[in-house]
Amino acid sequence: MSVRRRYIICYDIADPKRLHRTAKVCEAYGYRIQFSVFESALDSTMLAKLRADLDSVIHHDDDQILIIDLGRDDSSTPFHIASLGIPYIKKSRITII
Repeated sequence: MSVRRRYIICYDIADPKRLHRTAKVCEAYGYRIQFSVFESALDSTMLAKLRADLDSVIHHDDDQILIIDLGRDDSSTPFHIASLGIPYIKKSRITII
């Protein structure tokens, strides 16, 4: 089993249609923490799939996606997000319908 790592995915997309598609891809892999910023815990297979999915959406000459590796997704690597203004609240994967 592959070890999961934490990532911040953020993007700057020039076209509104591609922006919407990019957001939908990122929502499938993690939690939105700001409009164009997501937090994800991914193993190497999931990361490769995310990259392929995003690669098929963007225009490489106009858009930019940053994938920032924060380290292992376990308790041995502390993780803290500080915020100014509206507080950051970690969201769970639990959805109540």
